[in-house]
Amino acid sequence: MSQHPLAGKPVPAHLIPNIPGLVSSYYIRHPRPDIAEQRVSFGTSGHRGSSSDRRFNENHILAIVQAICEYRDIQGFKGPLFLGMDTHALSEPAWITTIEVLVANQVTVCVQEGGRPTPTPAISKAIIEYNRTHEDQADGILITPSHNPPEDGGLKYNPPHGGPADSDATNWIQDRANVMLETDMDEINRMSFDRAFRDDLVIKMDLVTPYVKGLSEVLDMEAISNSGLKLGVDPLGGASLDYWAPIAETYNLNLTNVNPALDPSFQFMHIDADGKIRMDCSSPYAMAGLIAMKDDFDIAFGCDPDADRHGIVTRSSGLLNPNHYLAVAIEYLFTHRPQWPAHAKVGKTLVSSSMIDRVVAGIGREMAEVPVGFKWFVPGLSNGSFGFGGEESAGASFLRKDGSSWSTDKDGLLLSLLAAEITAVTGKDPGVRYQELAEKYGRPHYGRSNAEASAEARKKLSSLSAADFKADSLAGEMVTGTFTEAPGNGAAIGGLKVVTENGWFAARPSGTEDIYKIYAESFKSEAHLKQIQSEAQALVSDVIA
Repeated sequence: MSQHPLAGKPVPAHLIPNIPGLVSSYYIRHPRPDIAEQRVSFGTSGHRGSSSDRRFNENHILAIVQAICEYRDIQGFKGPLFLGMDTHALSEPAWITTIEVLVANQVTVCVQEGGRPTPTPAISKAIIEYNRTHEDQADGILITPSHNPPEDGGLKYNPPHGGPADSDATNWIQDRANVMLETDMDEINRMSFDRAFRDDLVIKMDLVTPYVKGLSEVLDMEAISNSGLKLGVDPLGGASLDYWAPIAETYNLNLTNVNPALDPSFQFMHIDADGKIRMDCSSPYAMAGLIAMKDDFDIAFGCDPDADRHGIVTRSSGLLNPNHYLAVAIEYLFTHRPQWPAHAKVGKTLVSSSMIDRVVAGIGREMAEVPVGFKWFVPGLSNGSFGFGGEESAGASFLRKDGSSWSTDKDGLLLSLLAAEITAVTGKDPGVRYQELAEKYGRPHYGRSNAEASAEARKKLSSLSAADFKADSLAGEMVTGTFTEAPGNGAAIGGLKVVTENGWFAARPSGTEDIYKIYAESFKSEAHLKQIQSEAQALVSDVIA
């Protein structure tokens, strides 16, 4: 993908989104269920879209939430539903609609007092904590499109395990919601927001304090405090905004919030690589503002709008590549958490760097490689069989110090503060730590590219078997493994992964565009990486032709 000329620059006036227009479109534009793009569609992270193109409108939310209410009844979930939202412009309208439907269906709903935004990990933790001591199982809804542009809205469902719902649940909810869209919405139970919000079924509670106080159970907050490290944070205008001041006060941290703005236009951002406003804390273009301040702090970090992703900025390296930080975090945690179970594995997605494999082998732990999607880590993080689960897109979570579950969804605040702990305890920031790992295990070259593919070709790629791939060499090396199922759990990866001694590639179809994505890595050179990418595209094109 070519870099846009505005990449890394402040948002120009002509790109600031029309927030009143977005909110109006949420209410007045209605999706047509006979148009595929306007139907409810749950991907790896819930239903997402913009109100302006009829992909995220009031009717979508009415139907999805009604379907969730019916799903809860079928599953026997009788506890409260914890409802969170981020700071995108469409999140509050969708939050209002959600409450109207939940209360009309006699569901008890827990929200942050004052109607303030709530991060995804705080909701996940609240669900887990409730279900530890109650038989009537709680679940949750997150109103967020994560790091997507300001024009987008999103909704995710988290069942009682606290993490992202699996495909069985989301497929049922999606299909049921689309039936309602097709039948004039006459099965929706709904009441006015004014009446619903005054109902006893809506519990306004403090979700900030339990999360903040619980951090000492999962991180060495005392070490961070005693170190006196100068820390900087950019919440990127997101739901973590209300959390950083209480964290700093509770643990006596030298922490500065460099961006206290809450503006749903996100016009304080820097333009991402493709010329869009995107709150991607793993992008050096979107994070240009914090990167420019790197020398002002011992370590700095940012989170996306629902705070499930992290971006780590160090004096030594600037913004760390997410793969690099995952390797550092894993090496540190599994050598500084003596109470973790000896059998606890490291979970990673199959498109994450093989540097992680080498680190895991070096510390004598077992790797579990799973398909793309954080939902695959949920069982292991729930029962303690995974000490850590992380993905190359800068999302991860891990166990408490005693080996019990903390959050079964991605936790950007946790991984941000872990970077401070690593620096405080080792005396070296994660950028320096990664360079030490690279000296020991080799320096990988990692890249992602796109290739065009028709809908038919993408369908064929998603259903390949290993036997369909005939090549025995890749970029001058013998193929040592070909996978269409993840080694860690045997689940279909919806594509293909090919491995050699010093490199690999994985190809997966896009769910929304006429392309497939090629992830690739080489431990030899940048030239070898480009050779892998070129040959991968040719090989996959032959297979799906």
